[in-house]
Amino acid sequence: MVAENYVIIYLCAGGQKEKLPGIAWLKECYTTIDRRLRKNLKGLYVVHPTWYIKFIMTIIKPFISSKFSRKLQFVSTLQELSHFVPTEHVQIPDCVRQYDQNQSR
Repeated sequence: MVAENYVIIYLCAGGQKEKLPGIAWLKECYTTIDRRLRKNLKGLYVVHPTWYIKFIMTIIKPFISSKFSRKLQFVSTLQELSHFVPTEHVQIPDCVRQYDQNQSR
């Protein structure tokens, strides 16, 4: 899958609770990722996190490694994301850009 360092960017953009992943799905994703791949993950950026996502992440933190949880960053805006990741290489859907602009107003 991945032989080099990588990041994951999760774009919430105010998603509705019923359309967001649940704890079981997040746990399955975490356990599916091989230890070597988790080691190469340099950051998990959650953009426009909802209170629900923050709550879920807080609940699952005790069940994941401390090294992995330190890689988790909540990011409020696309501008803030650009401080961590060169966003010109990220395909960001128009609806997320629109959401970001509406939140900035």
